[in-house]
Parts: sequence; structure tokens; C-alpha cells
Amino acid sequence: MKVLMDDKAIGRALTRISHEIIEKNKGVENVVILGIKTRGVPLANRIAHKIKTFEGVEVPVGTIDITFYRDDLQKKTPQPVINNPLDFDVSGKDVILVDDVIYTGRTCRSAIEAVIDTGRPNKIQFASLIDRGHRELPLTPDYIGKNIPTSKNEVVRVKLLEVDGEDTVQII
Repeated sequence: MKVLMDDKAIGRALTRISHEIIEKNKGVENVVILGIKTRGVPLANRIAHKIKTFEGVEVPVGTIDITFYRDDLQKKTPQPVINNPLDFDVSGKDVILVDDVIYTGRTCRSAIEAVIDTGRPNKIQFASLIDRGHRELPLTPDYIGKNIPTSKNEVVRVKLLEVDGEDTVQII
């Protein structure tokens, strides 16, 4: 096991991502942020907090559960439940999806489908704390905290304070 990012490095990466979101969208007046369960949710909240600190604007934050949209669903449960209640409408908004790691791209694809089922956004962008490569779908994050080239035998483990009690990124 090797630690690739500690709490300070994660904080710096999220600060950079937050600034890039502001710049690319020419502000955040039309932006909403959706964290992909599980670790994308605290990352989305941290990014929204940083944006509020920088811009003085509170960006709406929600949670996307992609369980129903997974292409390996038959292996998970015979009766899926769609659970994506949002406190706001994504129609016409610039949606930023947030997750901890992008690997094959299948989670991102599932999240895009979940968003489109809730409304018709103006555009969808994707932020990932870690990009480890090995895509199976033609999807690339708009915002990346760190590129970590890996072999398929390695595992990237993101631990976040809100879920795991510590902030660290490890490769195993």
C-alpha cells in the first residue's frame, strides 16, 4: 500500500477543481452539483463550500444514486428502487457530477442517465478526484484532481473524513 494523497493534497485538488468550475462556467449562477453516492457526495459538498468561499454564491448540491442504472444490475438485485429525490430542478442547469475515482467510465455513464431521467440539463460536466485510466467508454472528466496511472491489478482506495474518518488516497 502506498499513500498517494494526504488530506492537504486532497484539499488542494478540490480547491483547483472549484476554481476550474468557476472559470469554465464563467461563474456559478447556473451551476448545480450532484455527488455520486457514496464518496462523490462529500466531495460535492466540499467543492460547493469552496465555491461559496470564493464566489459568495451557494450552489445547490444533491445526491445521485446510480444503483438502478448500472449495467450489471441483474447481479445486484431483482427489484431495483429508483432513489434520486432532488430539492431542485436540473432542467436548463449546468450540472457538475462529482465522484471519487473514474476507472472504466461506467459509473459516469450511469450517473448521466440518472440525471437525464430527472430533467433536461443545459450541459453535464464531470469532476473526479482521481483518474486512474482504463476506460471502457469514451468518457473523460472535465475536472481531475490527480491522474494516477495504474495497472488493472491495482486498486485505488479513496478514504474521506465524512465516510471513513480520514482523508487519504492509497494505491494497493
